[in-house]
Amino acid sequence: MGARFGYLPEASVLADDPATVERIMGPYGPLLEDAGGTCLGSIDEASELPVAFFVATGGTEGIVLGAVEQLRSRGVVDPVLLIAHPSNNSLPASLETLARLQRDGSAGRVVYLGGPADDAGRRTLAEAAEGVAVARVFAGARVGRVGEPSDWLVASMPDAQTVRSSWGPELVDVPIARLFDAVAATPDVAALAEADRLRAGARACVEPSEHDLLEAGRVVAALRGIVREYDLDALTVRCFDLVLRSRTTGCAALAALIDEGVIAGCEGDVPSTIAMLWAQHLVGATPWMANPARVDEQGQEIVLAHCTVPLSIVESYRLRSHFESGLGVGIQGAMPLGPVTLLRIGGAMLERAWIAEGEIVATGEAEDLCRTQVTVRVEDGDVGELLRAPLGNHLVVVRGRHAARFRAWHDMVRPGAGAA
Repeated sequence: MGARFGYLPEASVLADDPATVERIMGPYGPLLEDAGGTCLGSIDEASELPVAFFVATGGTEGIVLGAVEQLRSRGVVDPVLLIAHPSNNSLPASLETLARLQRDGSAGRVVYLGGPADDAGRRTLAEAAEGVAVARVFAGARVGRVGEPSDWLVASMPDAQTVRSSWGPELVDVPIARLFDAVAATPDVAALAEADRLRAGARACVEPSEHDLLEAGRVVAALRGIVREYDLDALTVRCFDLVLRSRTTGCAALAALIDEGVIAGCEGDVPSTIAMLWAQHLVGATPWMANPARVDEQGQEIVLAHCTVPLSIVESYRLRSHFESGLGVGIQGAMPLGPVTLLRIGGAMLERAWIAEGEIVATGEAEDLCRTQVTVRVEDGDVGELLRAPLGNHLVVVRGRHAARFRAWHDMVRPGAGAA
């Protein structure tokens, strides 16, 4: 279960002999193995796997801090995972160590195992280790920003240094002209193949013409080429420039990329793109990015809408025009009812997160909103918080109930930052 990780037993000089360490931690071996752990012989083996420290005894604070410093000197900046147990002053040593690490700016958490048969603790450890692995993914990710953020995203335009220092990814700026060049260079045969795939799965094509479908297919192929050219794990596009300059849309292209495993955000919104990447890697869910269009604070309901949606997460879809412009190709998907989790990150350093759970209780086809529409009844979270202290426009939606996972990860990686 969970990601593979390595763990290092740490004991004080008063108990640092093999027999004593084995007596203390030996009973925990099967649990650690079931959680995905492999015992490491030394700190030198720690760079290939996310590493945890099994705090066997008290008096280990300086030992663990020294080991963490060795990892940092090698460029390993994983959140620090400390495994505590009920005896030999393991827990107080773990708490003191984490307090010092967090004071010095390091992320991490203590996982407490109540005993060798603590199944809940095993699950928590597996999820925490997987969370460390996700932090590693972020540290190596490349997020493309194709063009500047849309002019109206006045709270959603962090610079590259903020993105790197707060969440880890490298922000790669791709000139919007590069997209237009790639679109122009896409041959008709490639564009037609994409258009045919899009049309084949639709239950209806309402406004878009054959020309609209062809141009939308051209954008799909062009953005896929940019992903390869810049070696991107995710991207976000100043997509309204396509509407204004080329009278086409990126809605189908962004949906296609997400279904292919490449996170793709709208309007140059970097925070929402990172939140989608977070969902993809932490809970393995395909995310949807949407506008909060209507809110019922008393009923704890929110209507979300957008003109793009990954086709893999809808029960059916119709091809429509883009709502605001009446141009190009938008997607009107019918989302299945059921539980979902909502995400938004923001703040000056992208340090804050709004996380909620609820149910999709209705879908819609209103003509005065973006094409794909759902009503979510929020059960774990405060819709009013969006009105009182919003972190920005778009929200990210993933199927399933994952709020606890997201909050635990955020607390581990961004301690004290606040995950509502």
